[in-house]
Amino acid sequence: MDTNLIRRRIIQAGAMGSATSLFGIPMHVLAQKAKGGLIVIGTTQKPRHLNSAVQSGIATMQPAAQLFAFPLLMNAKWQPQPYLAESWELSEDSRSIRMKLRENATFHDGRPITAEDLQFSIETIRENHPFKAMMGPVNAVTIEGKHVAVIRLSEPHPALPLALSTSFAAVIPKHIYGDGQDVKRHPRNSNPVGSGPFKLVEFKPGQHIIMDRHEGFFMPDQPLLDRIIVKEYKDGASLMLALEKGEIDVHPLLTDAREIKRAQAASNLNVEVASAPAIGPLLWLAFNTADPKLADKRVRQAINFALDKDFLTNTLFGGVHKRATGPIANGSPFYTSKVEHYALNLDKANALLDAAGVKPDASGTRLKLTLDAIPGNAMIKAAQEYAKPALAKIGIDVELRQSPDFPTWAKRVSSHAFEMTIDSVWNWGDPVIGVHRTWDSSNIRKGVIWSNTQSYKNDRVDAIIAQAGTETSEAKRKKLYHELQRIVVDECPVVFLNEITFHVGWNKRISSPPDSVWGVMTPLSKMSVSS
Repeated sequence: MDTNLIRRRIIQAGAMGSATSLFGIPMHVLAQKAKGGLIVIGTTQKPRHLNSAVQSGIATMQPAAQLFAFPLLMNAKWQPQPYLAESWELSEDSRSIRMKLRENATFHDGRPITAEDLQFSIETIRENHPFKAMMGPVNAVTIEGKHVAVIRLSEPHPALPLALSTSFAAVIPKHIYGDGQDVKRHPRNSNPVGSGPFKLVEFKPGQHIIMDRHEGFFMPDQPLLDRIIVKEYKDGASLMLALEKGEIDVHPLLTDAREIKRAQAASNLNVEVASAPAIGPLLWLAFNTADPKLADKRVRQAINFALDKDFLTNTLFGGVHKRATGPIANGSPFYTSKVEHYALNLDKANALLDAAGVKPDASGTRLKLTLDAIPGNAMIKAAQEYAKPALAKIGIDVELRQSPDFPTWAKRVSSHAFEMTIDSVWNWGDPVIGVHRTWDSSNIRKGVIWSNTQSYKNDRVDAIIAQAGTETSEAKRKKLYHELQRIVVDECPVVFLNEITFHVGWNKRISSPPDSVWGVMTPLSKMSVSS
C-alpha cells in the first residue's frame, strides 16, 4: 500500500470527520506507521490461531513465519542456512543433529531463548503437530549447555533439515506454553509471545493480523520493515481488486489464470512465477474410502476415468498449471510419470461401474454422491462445479455442498463426514513431511485435517513409507517412492487433477522479496519498501 495513499486517505478522513477505518483497518493503526516501512499482505485464508507448532496450513504458517523463529533457513537452492541456530552438525550415523543457538536471541517479552526452549518446542511439535512423520523419529532433545541442544533420532531422518527450516519448527517459549495447559487449545495461541522478526500487535479473526518490528531481533539490522498487516478478504475477486488498486502490496497465492494475466498487465506490479517450489500443492478430488459407496476401487477408478484432467488443466484453469499424475509433485526428485494417467474414457468408466455392481436405475442414475470443496478459491470452485455434469455422464448424481468458511469444511472432512471433496494438499518439500501423512494408515486421525482423511489403508504402502523415511540413499528412496506412486494411483483414493503453480503479485515499491524455496512462508526480515 502506497504510504502517500495512506496519508491522503487519513487526511481526507480527518477532514470528513466521520471515517474511522481504511480498508477495514482502524485509522489510528495505519497512522502509527504512515511514515513508511509498512506493507499489507492480502489473503482469503482464515487462521483459527497463530501457533504453527501445533497447526498446519498456510493460514497459520504464513504469519507464524514472521512471529516465530525456527532453527534454520532454506535458500532457493535447497541449502540450509543459519537462523536461530548459528551452527549445526549432523552426526556420522545420521542419528543426531547438534545445534548451537544464538546467544543474543530473545522472545518478544524479553526473555532469552535457550536450549530448553528448543527442547520444549521440538517435543511439543512431535506430540501435537498433525504431520506426525515430521518429528516422529525424534527420541529426545538433550541439553549440552544454555544454548546448545542435540536432537537425537531413533533412525536416520533425511527430511529433518528441511523440516527445521520453516514455521513447522516454530520455537515457542516454554515459560508460556509449558504451564500444563493443552498446547493445542492454549489461550496464548491467538496472542502468542513469539521469537521471530515481528511481534503481534493485534489479531482480529476475519479481519486482520497486525505485526510490528521486534526491536530485539537477533539478526543485525533486521527486520527492515516497521509493520506488516495481513488483511483478510472474503473471496479471491475482492483480493485481486485490492491488489490492482494498491490497497495491498502482496498477493501471495495467485493461481487463477485470468488473475495472473491481470496482475502481469498492471503497471504497479511484478509477478513472480513458482515462488515456493517446496510447497508442491496438488489439487485433487478425494474419496472417503471407508464409505460403503466408495469402498470398491473400481467405483473410484470409474470416477477418475470420467473426469477430463486435460480439459481442467489446459482450458478451465488456463494452462498455467501442470497436470498432476500422482501423490508426489512433478517438481520433486522423487516423482515418476510412469503411472496410470486415467485419460478421459467414459466407456471404461461405465464398464468399471458395471463390474462393481453399480447399476443404473430406471432414470439412469447409478449412484448419488455429495461433493464438498474448500471455500474461497476460484479454481477449487470451478473444479467442483465441473464434476457435477462430468459425472452425470456415467450416471452419478452429484450434490455440490458448500461450506461458509474453512473451519466448517475442515471439520466435515477431518471428522470423515464426507463422501468426496475437492482439496488442495501440499508436498512440503520432502515426502516424509507432506506425502506420508496422507497415505500412512497409522495417520488416520479423526479431527485432524490433512492427515489420512481418505481412511486409506495398504500394508505395502505403509512398509514403503517406513523404509523410505529412514533411507539415506537418494537412489533407493526414488525407487521406493516410484513404487508408492504406482500403488496409490492404481487404488485411486483420490483423483489427481493438477499441480498448482503459485504466482506472487508484488507491488513494485517492494525490494528484496524472499529468496527461499518456502516463498512468503519464510521471514520477510530483509524486505523493504520505497516511498
